[in-house]
Amino acid sequence: MLEDLTQRLESIFKKLRGYGKLTENNITDSMKEIRRALLEADVNYKVVKDFISSVQERSVGQDVLRSITPGQLIVKIVHDELIKLFGQTTTDIKTAGIPPTIIMLAGLQGSGKTTFAGKLATFLSKKGKHPMLVAADIYRPAAIEQLDIVGKSVNIPVYSEDVKNPIKICQNAISEARRRSCDVLILDTAGRLHIDDAMMQELEEIKAAIKPHEILFVADGMTGQDAVNTAREFCDRLEFDGIALTKLDGDTRGGAALSIRAVTQKPIKFIGIGEKFDAIEQFYPERMASRILGMGDVVSLVEKAQETIDREKAAKLEKKLRKQEFTLEDFYDQLQQIKKMGPLDQLLGMIPGIGSQIKDVKVDDGSFTRIEAIINSMTLQERRNPKILNGSRRRRIALGSGTRVQDVNQLLNQFGQMKKMLKRMQKMPFGGLRRIPLGPGIGTI
Repeated sequence: MLEDLTQRLESIFKKLRGYGKLTENNITDSMKEIRRALLEADVNYKVVKDFISSVQERSVGQDVLRSITPGQLIVKIVHDELIKLFGQTTTDIKTAGIPPTIIMLAGLQGSGKTTFAGKLATFLSKKGKHPMLVAADIYRPAAIEQLDIVGKSVNIPVYSEDVKNPIKICQNAISEARRRSCDVLILDTAGRLHIDDAMMQELEEIKAAIKPHEILFVADGMTGQDAVNTAREFCDRLEFDGIALTKLDGDTRGGAALSIRAVTQKPIKFIGIGEKFDAIEQFYPERMASRILGMGDVVSLVEKAQETIDREKAAKLEKKLRKQEFTLEDFYDQLQQIKKMGPLDQLLGMIPGIGSQIKDVKVDDGSFTRIEAIINSMTLQERRNPKILNGSRRRRIALGSGTRVQDVNQLLNQFGQMKKMLKRMQKMPFGGLRRIPLGPGIGTI
């Protein structure tokens, strides 16, 4: 996510920190480099102009020029200004006093509205809501079938009708939601390949008839500057409440999408960070600013852990660790918990100082699969007592798991190192899997 911009800014700030004393010339040169980095990341030029002007105005103050650590102060100023650019505060979805809450999704065709509808439904389900998806796109071929597939994938009901009246479909969906005790309706409306008056008029009519509590403009994070122009037109005609950015994981630039907030003055509410239906995050300006500046995002990492880690299993595991009874079965369970949190490179990127170190490192998530295959090829007795694994048993496990004997040996060696490490750490409070080897090809966390 925005990797190019992060790398460029880190390089600029490294140079700034190297100066014992900053002058106005140093600062001016740095601002030119930051401006170039933002423009190359596809951030809107007007947004860049205002941003650089604010940063430079604060940077040439006496507090910065006389500071013992001027480079650090400028990093803080850039961080503060990025937070302002992104809206400063997190904005929640509006909810209805009397259910259901109606959320209308709008955007161009191909922006990812249907997939985002499934992601949003998944997100709200985890918050204790009971959403229903509504197929209000009557034009795109197979749009209803696609939403049905999405609904089945996330176990969310889908309402559709074989009629050519999206307003009637949405009105009937409200009645059906109340009948089925669904407290959130997500309307997947029609889009076009480009903005036209017919599409905008239809959206305006749906808005007037249904009166949604929330209208989200869904923007493709990979569309470049055109996303800003599209957002402006949608905002003028529809007056949407917030922005959902999709496919941010698929573009190393993505600056245009982040310009939408400054251009429309509407808050970014959600970002899509992957292909899976749980790859959605509520947008936090401060966290995004920290990620872009390579400071990591520990809060989001902790939240992911809290969502996926089974507390009862964690408590049992802590007791086993204290008694030094940790087995390959327990190790396997922990791998399953980590896998649920998302791709390993994304998780490592949230740790301060790690993102820049792994930018050229290929993180092999396939190592999880190899480890699982090896452990699954063991008998229950072998998992609980790896000491009995002689040469013939190791060859059988390698053959059964489709791996090499060397892979089996490497896993067992790292497991042995882990147990020794845990033994040394037994007097320390248990803090999860930090610094524990994960297995062949993965490394440690």
